[in-house]
Amino acid sequence: MKNIYRTGVAALLAVTALGAQAQSSVTLFGLVDMSVGSNKAPGGLRQTGVDNGKMTTSYFGMRGSEDLGGGLSAVFRLEGFLQADTGASGRFAGDTLFSRTASVGLSSKSWGTLTLGRNTTPLFISTVSFNPFGDSYGYAPSTRHYFTSGTVTGDSAWNNSALYTSPEFGGFRFGVIGAAAATKSTGAGSSNGSNWGANVGYAGGPLSAALVYQSVKKDETRPVPAAVQNDTRTWQLNGAYDFTVAKAFAQYGEVKNTTTDNRYRISELGARVPVGAGAVLAAWGRVAPKTGPDRNTVSLGYDYNLSRRTDIYAVAMRDKLDNLSAGSSYSVGVRHRF
Repeated sequence: MKNIYRTGVAALLAVTALGAQAQSSVTLFGLVDMSVGSNKAPGGLRQTGVDNGKMTTSYFGMRGSEDLGGGLSAVFRLEGFLQADTGASGRFAGDTLFSRTASVGLSSKSWGTLTLGRNTTPLFISTVSFNPFGDSYGYAPSTRHYFTSGTVTGDSAWNNSALYTSPEFGGFRFGVIGAAAATKSTGAGSSNGSNWGANVGYAGGPLSAALVYQSVKKDETRPVPAAVQNDTRTWQLNGAYDFTVAKAFAQYGEVKNTTTDNRYRISELGARVPVGAGAVLAAWGRVAPKTGPDRNTVSLGYDYNLSRRTDIYAVAMRDKLDNLSAGSSYSVGVRHRF
């Protein structure tokens, strides 16, 4: 009788554990990208060596969810950048531990997802989603032109923000994001307003498209702590079509710097062509400011999948800024996802 009782208790505990496991989950994930190559910025000096994150900035993270019942779940994400060449955290000196994402919220298949904390902006998501090089700060022309060429102000993610993403409606989704104004007491610089953005997208069959707008007024700590940033307004239109033999990408956007009264027109055309176990990647991008020199960037590469999680790549880029000697870069590297 005692044995039957013990067996029943053990079975009950096992079922309870399985139920708890089904209701709550936590996943550790990340990516490490390292390469060997040479880089020369327009008008700059050439540097050759081992580089971190040329195709994707290395990162690690944790995400989790808990089933609250009735189709509602609690969700969280903590993601930090990693400099794999030195072992340092962050993208640069002074970057915070979870500068990629740090958020918690509620999610429902019927009502969408709302998260609070540090959220990635819709502008960054649309920029990296509609070019063949994705989120490559090293080689994606549009990613470089929007986020490293002095056009858009504000980071790729916003502190003190709320992000809402809708469920899918016949292939359509929309989202809104807002970030509260910083205050001097937070150590984030002077407060001169708040940030907000909105986006709408469509994905159905081979066609996908997105339109996004954002306004930035909030002082941030990137790229230089305590630096006061300009105010900008940005809109961007994106499209992609998968012809099976190749996927074509197109982007056009405008950034208005309301502080300096300058305006930037940013364009990109690109393609991803499957070849063997990988793909040929090609993209051309241009920044045409109202005042100042034009910038034209061309990137070409091949990305080969060794497995579902590991790929190797070889990429080259020419980066020309009027009135300066042309920049050029090349990299041969490996990415591993876990």
